[in-house]
This record gives sequence, structure tokens and C-alpha cells, in this order.
Amino acid sequence: MFKECCPELIPVMEQVAAENPHIAKQIERHAELNKLIDEVEAGREHMEELELEKLKKEKLHIKDEVYAAVIAYKKEKGL
Repeated sequence: MFKECCPELIPVMEQVAAENPHIAKQIERHAELNKLIDEVEAGREHMEELELEKLKKEKLHIKDEVYAAVIAYKKEKGL
């Protein structure tokens, strides 16, 4: 997902993940959620709509957290 929305941030995101285990775990969780949501939306997995919406909100929250960490890292390092 991150590669599609903001490919220019991938190198910095990788640096942040290497230095911050929490962000690394969040990126991994985001990928898991993205895959699961795609499976449900494609009809290959079943899930109640309310649960799906909950997962989408979690994914968005993680995306915001990772993006904020990347921006803070870039500012801190003068990138």
C-alpha cells in the first residue's frame, strides 16, 4: 500500500523502520490488513461489514502514524 500511495517515501520509511521496531511492526501490520481487506473485498474471505470497517480504520490509523514518523525523521535528519 505504501508503495502505491507514496513511493518517494519508501527509502526513508525503510530507514525509520530499521531504527524503530514499533514502526517496523506497524508497517508489517498495515501490509497484513491491506491483504486481508483486499481478500474480503474480492469475495475470497467473508467478514461482517462492521468488522471490515474497523479494520479499514485501523489500517488508516497505522498509515497516519507511519507517515508522521517518516515526516518527523526527515525533519530531524534534514532530508
